Amino acid sequence: MSKLNTRKARQTRHARIRATLKGTAERPRLCVFRSLQHIYVQVIDDEQGHTLTSASTLEPEIVQKIDGKKKAEQADIVGTMVAQRAINAGVKSVVFDRGGYKYHGRVKSLAEAARKAGLEF
Repeated sequence: MSKLNTRKARQTRHARIRATLKGTAERPRLCVFRSLQHIYVQVIDDEQGHTLTSASTLEPEIVQKIDGKKKAEQADIVGTMVAQRAINAGVKSVVFDRGGYKYHGRVKSLAEAARKAGLEF
């Protein structure tokens, strides 16, 4: 499968997932995007159209912690960080949006770290 077809297939899966998932004020959506080098997470209230909090491997605060670690370990750190920020913003439970990616590897590591840090899925 070519790179273009892989991207289109992921976007199709993501659209199918988003047709059923909606983030509310009580349970916002935890949305994951991963590129080849980085991982990005946002907690989004779809009713208001606002991002409540976010985290990624590009933030200076996180870059210092992830130096020399594997990608799954980096995702673990990002998951913990976004969970702490969400709890500080008053969010206790979220709806997990895996973004069309399979639930394994970095996506699974991020989700498990967020659960361990106190977020409820």
